[in-house]
Amino acid sequence: MGFAADVPQDCFSCRENADPQSSLQTRFVRTPAWRVAHAFDVALPGWLVVLPRRHVTAMAQLTADEAAELGSLLQRLSVAVEQVTGCVKTYVMQFAEAPGYQHLHVHLVPRQADIPPDRLGPRVFGYLGVPPGQQIPQSEIDRVVDALVEAMAGSA
Repeated sequence: MGFAADVPQDCFSCRENADPQSSLQTRFVRTPAWRVAHAFDVALPGWLVVLPRRHVTAMAQLTADEAAELGSLLQRLSVAVEQVTGCVKTYVMQFAEAPGYQHLHVHLVPRQADIPPDRLGPRVFGYLGVPPGQQIPQSEIDRVVDALVEAMAGSA
């Protein structure tokens, strides 16, 4: 598929944002400025990724309107994730350093009450990028996403 000239070809997020037939079936929130998807290759249900729909690589590049919408969106998503997963709180993290993934993206991660001490704080990333045998099945992602959609609709 051809992409618009302004879509960086080395940016996974921009390619996904530009492709209406994206293979990421787990998108469930889309605003004029933001897209939310459930993470892939993850062992933790409810791990969300919040991405701007335009290419930026740092928070300082957001407009005031984009930043304001991000704050509101993260709060609403956190409420929905807590309702759906039963977590005690959500972690919100942003690094955007991996090659091909420098596009700003915010991880919103359910912090369960029984998380092992070796997975607290930033070590929660041990649940991301796991081998196929440890990944949550697509059917579970679909179930969580459906429940999040319902929870988000109830909070609107």
